[in-house]
Amino acid sequence: MTALVIPPSPSREEYARDYAAALAANGDETIFQLSEPVGLFVEWLAEARANEVNDSNAMTLSTVDGDGLPDARIVLLKDVDDRGFTFYSNSQSDKGVELAQRPVAALTFHWKSLRRQVRVRGRVEPVTAEEADAYFSSRARESRIGAWASDQSRPLDARETLEIAVARETARFEGGEVPRPEHWTGWRVVPQSVEFWRDRPFRLHDRLRFTRDGDAWTRERLWP
Repeated sequence: MTALVIPPSPSREEYARDYAAALAANGDETIFQLSEPVGLFVEWLAEARANEVNDSNAMTLSTVDGDGLPDARIVLLKDVDDRGFTFYSNSQSDKGVELAQRPVAALTFHWKSLRRQVRVRGRVEPVTAEEADAYFSSRARESRIGAWASDQSRPLDARETLEIAVARETARFEGGEVPRPEHWTGWRVVPQSVEFWRDRPFRLHDRLRFTRDGDAWTRERLWP
């Protein structure tokens, strides 16, 4: 059995070496004067898009199943505004079933290149049919066909079965538009709290949490 090698904690010398770069990237104190979280999130997402190698909009979506057991997976953020954080998927998937049973969720963004993290918690609401139609129509044709072919989250006996299903749906829609399946839709996480985390040397990190208070937000700095 191969021994698992866990990276050690950084040494004092390594922290000192990285201090200047960390301070330049994550030393701006003005974030603690902001009155709402969405603008800061959009700013951080733009920086992540310029620095992350893959999928800067990737986020961990955490839900709860009917037995109260947590569940989590990576999905892609497709929109964010003052209403919340939007993503799309199959409503018959595990995540879709869990959200129907308990319409609450948590999101986690981790941008390793920037040494930053954002956590979001809140209730979940479905997007409108018009919103789902608009986003579905923007997807690649093959992805739209895949939404029809995939019986998402259910057992699959072989890759060949999936390929047969894709070929069947490709033939069915040949020469025409691929409409949105009724079971394919989107959800919006309406945030109750948004927490920003950024790395600082010696684990003395910065944490800033916004909590919704009616139509406004309260802001507090947290111990690392």
